[in-house]
Amino acid sequence: MIKIFKHLQGKDWLLIMCSLVFIIAQVWLDLKLPDYMYEITMLVQTEESKMSEVLVQGGYMLLCAVGSMIAAMITGFFAAKVAAGFSVRLRGMVFEKTMSFSMEEINGFSTSSLITRSTNDITQIQLLIATGLQVLVKAPILAVWAVFKIMGKSWEWTAATGFAVLFLIVMLSIIIIVALPKFKVIQTLTDNLNRVTREHLTGIRVVHAYNAGAYQEEKFEQANNDLTNTNLFTSRVMAILMPTMGLIMSGLGLVIYWIGAFLINQAAIPDRLSLFSEMVVFSSYAVQVIMAFMMLSFVFIMLPRASVSAKRINEVLNTKAKIIDGNLTDGKEGLSGEIEFRNVSFKYPDAKDYILRNISFSAHKGETVAIIGSTGSGKTSLVNLIPRFYDAMEGEIFINGVNVKNYSQEALHDKLGYVSQKAVLFRGTVSSNVAYGHNIDIVSEETSIKKAIEIAQATEFVEKMENQYEGEIAQGGTNISGGQKQRLSIARAIFKQPEIYLFDDSFSALDYKTDRILRSLLKKEIKDATTIIVAQRIGTIKDADRIVVLDDGEVVGMGTHQELMINCEVYQEIAYSQLSKEELEIG
Repeated sequence: MIKIFKHLQGKDWLLIMCSLVFIIAQVWLDLKLPDYMYEITMLVQTEESKMSEVLVQGGYMLLCAVGSMIAAMITGFFAAKVAAGFSVRLRGMVFEKTMSFSMEEINGFSTSSLITRSTNDITQIQLLIATGLQVLVKAPILAVWAVFKIMGKSWEWTAATGFAVLFLIVMLSIIIIVALPKFKVIQTLTDNLNRVTREHLTGIRVVHAYNAGAYQEEKFEQANNDLTNTNLFTSRVMAILMPTMGLIMSGLGLVIYWIGAFLINQAAIPDRLSLFSEMVVFSSYAVQVIMAFMMLSFVFIMLPRASVSAKRINEVLNTKAKIIDGNLTDGKEGLSGEIEFRNVSFKYPDAKDYILRNISFSAHKGETVAIIGSTGSGKTSLVNLIPRFYDAMEGEIFINGVNVKNYSQEALHDKLGYVSQKAVLFRGTVSSNVAYGHNIDIVSEETSIKKAIEIAQATEFVEKMENQYEGEIAQGGTNISGGQKQRLSIARAIFKQPEIYLFDDSFSALDYKTDRILRSLLKKEIKDATTIIVAQRIGTIKDADRIVVLDDGEVVGMGTHQELMINCEVYQEIAYSQLSKEELEIG
């Protein structure tokens, strides 16, 4: 828990120190009230005292109460400012850290867990700071100061107060021991509920198509009930706290007056007035001691859950990214769009078998290199190694004569135009999605956006949209079709004008006519760029300069379409399963 606070800045500590000053002032004012109460009690029972003297003491009490309130308000303001500022900074740090994660780290935490850690967990820390700064600091000061105030009074009253405090501490300890393990479970169950909800919402079309609503509801109910039952258990345990606190406070007051009655009865008549006043004052101080522990109990309610949240946040912040940034921004002089795989092997984390083995091939400036193979042959895995979504376990990958591991990730990604297998669009407009990652200058960029959309064969449907190029795109592109999403994803890569294009099965949602026209325009418009195409359809890749055939993670053929139709059995099987001999132009 303490480790999380190392991220507090100097200004935060300054505000905390200012809060400490006002907390001490507040405690001093609170503990002055019984002193004036003692004077009023004495004055009221003394015959020659004047009303004005009572009013003066009452005025002092009022000033102390108002001063304490003002000090509490200032402390609350500082605490809220520290908590809000810290949570904003912490949330930014977690987000920035997750941005540096490779797919390995993302999958290790899971997306739903990272969302919970960035929101719910940080909220728990914020609540602890906002409340704890006022209570956790004030309570010990109040308790110790009040104890010093009552020292030297009747040992019977002191013993009664000590017994009440001891009973309170034992009760708090038992509650924490019972509740703490459940708080750890609550955060995990929150992750699970987040995962089930997210899974349901993202897969809503499949859920409806298979009439699986009842099945999904059952999964949600199970996750929801698990979280609810655990929360109920901790709430019930904590519910014991407040009634017990009230019982202790009322019981202590009763015991003090009961003991006081005996002491006053046994005391000499001249001492009874003083003893009665001391009893009233002692009762007030004893209540302050119990109040201090009561305030601490509120922190103890939040502390276990916040402690778990802090641990989970630290896990994210302390995770070392597996993809280590290089420091180069450019390749060898004179080279552009050059890619080389040299004896590359790769397996996913914790997997037993390699999914790619000893892959070697090259692509030169202006060439189109296609990758084809059966499902599970490693095509997407191979392409994902180029932008370093994962790093190769063995071998090397070169771009422009430099190992990709030696580039800074920003410089490496600047050279690439990547279109993923599953089209990804963001909430915004058509233009903001096509120009994603760039600051759009309306005058200079509008033509480039339209040109990219035209090449990607998306002009027709874009100009039919309301507001056309400024037409709204929903989160995930749910308001347009799969083929339209894919074309806008392709337009995004074209707009970037990179040295190397990576198309990971990006034409699969297009009809054959659109596919053919798009590839023809691409060949014309980006002829100076290198293109890597992963595809399932022979028609998409048969005009490529070089085709790499994968089977079970190994290269089993490499060459042009005509060459592979002669000497590669795997390629022949794929080709004949899709097209006739006449279509393959070899009959």
